[in-house]
Amino acid sequence: MATLSSLHHITTATLSLLGIAKPSLSGRPIRCLPPITSSSLQFNLKFAPPSPKPKPPPNLKSDTVLDSDSDPDSPPNGQFFIPWIVRGEDGNLKLQAHPPASFINALADAKTQKPRKKVDKEVKKKKKEISAVGNAGIEPPAPPPKLSKAARRFYNENFRDPPQRLSKVLAAAGVASRRGSEELIFNGKVTVNGSVCNAAQTRVDPSKDIIYVNGNRLPKKLPPKVYLALNKPKGYICSSGEKEFRSVLDLFEDYLKTWDKINPGSPKPRLFTVGRLDVATTGLIIVTNDGDFAQKLSHPSSNLTKEYIATIDGEVRKRHLIAISEGTEIEGVLCIPDSVELLPKQPDLSRPRIRIVVHEGRNHEVRELVKNAGLEMHSLKRVRIGGFRLPADLGLGKHIELKQSDLRAMGLPCKRLLSDVIQSEPRISHEHRK
Repeated sequence: MATLSSLHHITTATLSLLGIAKPSLSGRPIRCLPPITSSSLQFNLKFAPPSPKPKPPPNLKSDTVLDSDSDPDSPPNGQFFIPWIVRGEDGNLKLQAHPPASFINALADAKTQKPRKKVDKEVKKKKKEISAVGNAGIEPPAPPPKLSKAARRFYNENFRDPPQRLSKVLAAAGVASRRGSEELIFNGKVTVNGSVCNAAQTRVDPSKDIIYVNGNRLPKKLPPKVYLALNKPKGYICSSGEKEFRSVLDLFEDYLKTWDKINPGSPKPRLFTVGRLDVATTGLIIVTNDGDFAQKLSHPSSNLTKEYIATIDGEVRKRHLIAISEGTEIEGVLCIPDSVELLPKQPDLSRPRIRIVVHEGRNHEVRELVKNAGLEMHSLKRVRIGGFRLPADLGLGKHIELKQSDLRAMGLPCKRLLSDVIQSEPRISHEHRK
């Protein structure tokens, strides 16, 4: 009996594990089992067969071969099988066991790349400007010097320009020429600190006074002084009023286009020539935006000598040189050259050349001297103004920025030479020498 009781308990536990309900007390029919004896205690438990493993498609090439005796649940060779869906050369999608070559190459390149460093936006902007300037053949601008309060005070007391005439300020800002600025003032187109100003002699300071021209605010910062030396070609005039000839100022279009990159924050200068050369004369001419310097350089009282090379058609004799050196009358004034010299012949030049130095610089003075001597001029070129000589390697139509030593040789006022005190000499312009 003890054995049957223990078997009964075991059977009851087994039936509960198999999900067969125990006898219910609610009156439902009880599922009866046949009597169990010790000789007939057997369990015939069966499980569902495992689901068949999907076979890879026939076009899938795998380097791994599954062993029939190996465990189907374990990956072959200890690795899981990952199919790759790749678009073939024919444009159709296909499966393959190995990754595509492009993915492997990209992965190899990604491993060799260095981690990118975070760069400030301002640093990126500066690098982009420097690279753009370098591609254009321009030297990057030097950073402005950092000055102390004492140095700034010394500059304001000794070098800073005092209040200037309104017409002069407008001309320096590039609004119009000196006469054009005066016309704007007389016509009531200019206001200073909210009031219409009709006096061109009014003293103003653009850094402090609020100036409007035709409703447009004049910038507080005036453009810096620019001094350029141009090798003028034939066929260009030195003014911009006549339309039938090209102006020498047209040769500075590229220079002004790159102005904002070289001088960020500074307005563009209004350039003009110092003096004039006629349309057929070539050689040295100064271009600037400094009116005081231009007036000093072109005024006869400066006594700056100007050297010309005149190429003559025909033979030059001694009497011709004497006639030129005696001078000629131009506009009621006797003009006598400082020196006249017949240059030695050169093998590559068949025509004779005469070097003529004058200091007055009147209109067509050299041409009148040669014509009065009975000679016919083939070409005329100016090669020197004061102590500055036209560089021999500067091509026609090209220009350079003058150094402070060149400006001193031409009589620039010392007050303008502030760069000699606080910074080095200005750089050469971006125009390449040939």
